[in-house]
Amino acid sequence: MPSTFLGLSTAHSGLSTYQIATNTVANNISNVQTEGYSKQVTNRVASAALRVNAKYGTLGTGVETESITQVRDVYYDNKYWTNNASVGLYDTLYEYAVQIEDYLADDESTTGFSTILSTMFNNLETLATNSSDDSVRNQFISSAQSMATYFNSTATSLQDLQEDLNTQVKSAVDEINAIAKKIAVLNDQINTIEIQGGTANELRDQRALLIDELSEIVPTEASETLVKNSNNEDYYTGATIYTVKINGQTLVSGNEYDTLKCVAREEKVNQTDADGLYEIEWESTGNTFHAESSTGSGKLKGLLLLRDGNNGEYFQSTITGVSTTGTKAVVSVTADSAISVSELTLPESGVITVNNVDYVYDSFTAYYNDEGELETFAFTLAEGTDTTAIESATRLTVGDDVDYMGIPYYQAQLTEFLRNFCAEFNKMEMYQIDDTGEIAYDSDGNAECNYYLNEDGDPVAMGCFWVANSTTDTTQIDLGEKTTSFSSVSTDTSQSYYALTALSVAVSDESLEDPNRFATTDDPLNGVADYSVVTTLATLKDEVVMYRGCAASDFLQCLISDSSVDTEEASIFSSNYTDMANTISNQRLSISGVDEDEEALDLVKFQNAYNLSSKMISTLSEMYERLILETGV
Repeated sequence: MPSTFLGLSTAHSGLSTYQIATNTVANNISNVQTEGYSKQVTNRVASAALRVNAKYGTLGTGVETESITQVRDVYYDNKYWTNNASVGLYDTLYEYAVQIEDYLADDESTTGFSTILSTMFNNLETLATNSSDDSVRNQFISSAQSMATYFNSTATSLQDLQEDLNTQVKSAVDEINAIAKKIAVLNDQINTIEIQGGTANELRDQRALLIDELSEIVPTEASETLVKNSNNEDYYTGATIYTVKINGQTLVSGNEYDTLKCVAREEKVNQTDADGLYEIEWESTGNTFHAESSTGSGKLKGLLLLRDGNNGEYFQSTITGVSTTGTKAVVSVTADSAISVSELTLPESGVITVNNVDYVYDSFTAYYNDEGELETFAFTLAEGTDTTAIESATRLTVGDDVDYMGIPYYQAQLTEFLRNFCAEFNKMEMYQIDDTGEIAYDSDGNAECNYYLNEDGDPVAMGCFWVANSTTDTTQIDLGEKTTSFSSVSTDTSQSYYALTALSVAVSDESLEDPNRFATTDDPLNGVADYSVVTTLATLKDEVVMYRGCAASDFLQCLISDSSVDTEEASIFSSNYTDMANTISNQRLSISGVDEDEEALDLVKFQNAYNLSSKMISTLSEMYERLILETGV
C-alpha cells in the first residue's frame, strides 16, 4: 500500500528534476559564446513504479534526472577533423607561396630580374659604341654587379625563408607535444569523474577543442573504447580508453602519450640548404615521423613541403662498385639520369642512402664527358664506415622525393640559370667565338683567347668576368680554371661551375677595380674601338638557348609560371577547404551548438513544469491539512 504522503514525494521529484533542467538551461545560455562548448541536456526517466496491493498493480512515483550529457555527433567531428588538416595544409602553402612570388616580382614598385637584365644589356650596347670610355665600361660593369647582387639577395631571402619555415616546424612539433600532454591529462580526469557515475561534459569539450587544434597541424583520428570488467564483459566500469592517432600512428592512448622531437641535420641535403634543418623523430623509438608523406596533410606537411620541396628531383643512381682510397671507402655509381653541371645540387659533403640506411660522405667526384654529360660519380665515405651492406646493394640515393616546388627547387633553378648564363658569357668573353657560336681553335688545336692590353701595352689573356665567391674565405674562384676547392673534380673544365650558385655569384674583383680588363675585341691590335666581342655577348639576351629551352630574357617568366601555378592551386584549394570547413562547422553547431531561441523555449517549458509541480505540492499540502486536522488521521 502506498504511503499517505506519496503524492507529496512524487510532486517533489518533479520540482527537483525541473530545477536541474532549468539550471542546465542557465549553463547553456551562459556558455552560448564559449568556444568549443557543446550544448548540455538533462536526460529524464520515470522513477521506478511502486507495487501496490490493488487492481491496477503499480503506482508511478514521479520523475528523476538520469544524467546530464553533451550533445555531439561523432560523424561531424570526424569530418571536421579530416577537412581541417587540408585547411591547414593549403593555408600554409598559400601564405608562403605568395612570399616566394614577391621575391620574383618585377613591376612598377619592384625592380626585378627582367629590369636589371635589360639595363645590363642596354649598357652593353652602349659599350659597343663607346668602348674606349671608362665611364661607359664602369656603367656596364656596375649593372652586371647589380645582377649578381639581385641573385645573391633573392637566394639569401629564400634561405632566410627556409630558416623561418624550419623554426615553424619546431613550433608545430612543440605544439603537438603540448596538446598530447593535455589530452592525456584530460583523459585521466574524465575517467576519474565518470568511473564514479558522473559525466565530465566540460572536460570532454576541452578535449574535443584540443583535437580541433591538433587536426589543423597533422591528420588526426580519435576513438573511444569502453573499458569492460575483465570478469564480466557485460559490465561497463565507467572508464574509457581515448586514443588519438596522427598520420596513422598513436600519439595518445588513455593517460599515456608519446612525443616528437626535432633533430638538426648534421649534413645538408641540398648544396644551398640552410644549416641545421630539422628532421622529426618519435621520442620513444627514434623512428622518423614522415609528416610530408603523400597520404598526409596538415600545416606541418605544408611547412616541410615548402622547406624541402625539390619537385621530385633528387639524386638516384646504380652502384657499380666499392673500393678503397687510403683509409676511406669510395662508392662508385652511375646516375640514372644525365645531370649536367648546371643541375648539380649535391652538397659537398652529405648523406647517401642505401637500403634505407644513411652513410655520411666527406666528398664526391663527378666525371663528365666532353659534352658535359655526367658519366660516373664517386662518393668518398667518412673514415671508418662499414661498407658490407653497400657491397651487396644496387641502389643509392641522396635526398628524398618531395614532389613540391619548395625552396630547394627555386634555389636550384636560380643556380642552373646562372651557371649556364655565366658559362656562356665567360666563354664568349675569354675565347674567340666562331660563326657557329663555338670556341675557335688555331691550326695547332689551341683555343684562341681574347686579350686586353695591360699597363705596359702588352696583350694579356682575358680571365673570367663572372666568378664565385668562396664559401670558406674572402677569395674568389676563377671559373675559367679547373679547381678542386669544392671537393668535386671533373675531366671537364666547366665542372668548376659547381662552385657557382645564386648565393655565391659575383663579378670578378679585377674587373671591378680595372674596367679596361674587360675585353671588347678579339684582337687588341684592332684598337679599343673594336667591339666584336660585345656584339657576340649581346646575343646572350634573346638568341642563345640556355635554360629550359629559353634565352636569358625568358628566365623570369619561367620561374613566375612555376610560382603562379603553385600559388593559384594553393589559393583555390585553401578557399574550397575553408568553405567546406565552414559548412561542416555549421552542421556541427546545428547539433551541438547552443541555440538561444531553443533555450528560451526550454526555459518556458521547464518553468511551467516547475510551477505545476509547485502547485501540486501546494494542493497536496491543503489536502493533507484537511485530512489531518479535520478527520483526525
